[in-house]
Amino acid sequence: MTKLIGISGSLRKGSFNTALLKAAIPLAPEGVTFTSGTIEGIPLYNADIEREGVPQAVQALKDQIAAADGVILFTPEYNNSIPGVFKNAIDWVSSSMTGAPNIFAGRAFALAGTSPGPFGTLLSQNAWLPVLRTLGADLWSGKRLMLPKAGSLFDKDGQLTDEEATARLKGFVEAFAAYVAAKPA
Repeated sequence: MTKLIGISGSLRKGSFNTALLKAAIPLAPEGVTFTSGTIEGIPLYNADIEREGVPQAVQALKDQIAAADGVILFTPEYNNSIPGVFKNAIDWVSSSMTGAPNIFAGRAFALAGTSPGPFGTLLSQNAWLPVLRTLGADLWSGKRLMLPKAGSLFDKDGQLTDEEATARLKGFVEAFAAYVAAKPA
């Protein structure tokens, strides 16, 4: 069984990227479990806090990533880059100050996102590339999912209603799951 986790980089209740993650989960192919993690409750990174003990929200996300075969980051784009709150969460779970192993090393990661603008999350996804390379992640380059004009893709309840976007999302999840399943153990 291939295990995937998706993480939305937004804390906003009506987040398009959280809605995209929720829409992706049931599209996982047979033989794949797909769950979601959260950055909710993760404090601003502070090594002094970490020395006292890793916060529970950080440890929970770290454990979820460590248990997954592959991770999809559903990234918003703020000011043409990575949302600070999402980068902060990754900084926390990637810290090895406490001697924890690098949970990114060799683990398959993919990037996806949607935004109200005309380019999806192209610049945010590009900004993630050096971060994931630095952490030693196995960055899947088969596809990146960037869905523009998010306001027209979802209904008022946050359900993905656009058929083309749904088909692209399904193909993306299936292709990443196949990549992850084919990786040597």
